[in-house]
Amino acid sequence: MVSISLSSKRLVEDRSVLQFISHYTEKYSYLDSISMALEGGCKWVQLRMKGADHETLYATAIETQKMCKKAGATFIIDDNVELVKEIHADGVHLGKKDMPINEARRFLGREFIIGGTANTFEDIRSHYSNGADYIGCGPFRFTTTKEGLSPILGLEGYERIVSQMKEEGIDLPIVAIGGITAEDIPALMATGITGVALSGTVLRAENPIAEMQRLLALIGE
Repeated sequence: MVSISLSSKRLVEDRSVLQFISHYTEKYSYLDSISMALEGGCKWVQLRMKGADHETLYATAIETQKMCKKAGATFIIDDNVELVKEIHADGVHLGKKDMPINEARRFLGREFIIGGTANTFEDIRSHYSNGADYIGCGPFRFTTTKEGLSPILGLEGYERIVSQMKEEGIDLPIVAIGGITAEDIPALMATGITGVALSGTVLRAENPIAEMQRLLALIGE
């Protein structure tokens, strides 16, 4: 069995199994979205700002880190391994076109959380062998917040992947992502996944803070 850091166990045992992925709308900025998610009780935030310049990303990351520390939340940055190490965020999430998991692990060491995007069991097997701490697995369905989507998985896809992981003894937190709504959560959790990652379903709500509270209750937090 591959040796992984204690980070993945901490994510499941000590942290929420709902990850909020930052986004912006005409109504809310990135920091607005994160602030509301934390106020609603979220304990796991990913700062995702594709296309932002370094100065803007850095400034937003510093503010997000302050808010997460105050709320006792885990703070993950999308893609930017160097920034994670520079400001000592809790970890990084890497997509298929980002730095390979094993290279990030060598760069960051064992103290940082590393998550990887997966669409197939083969992706998960590779990430596991390369030292990932958790998997962002999807998409569940089509979503407008991410470009270049892989084939959608649906409930059957997660059931199949969880079964294959058990057969091979791969023990990693699996977080479903991609167009997930509150109504999807009970059936998704029943597939055996660890948690869900959300963005739009929170920000489109009339009261995002109350919606976050409702979502956390649905997954048993």
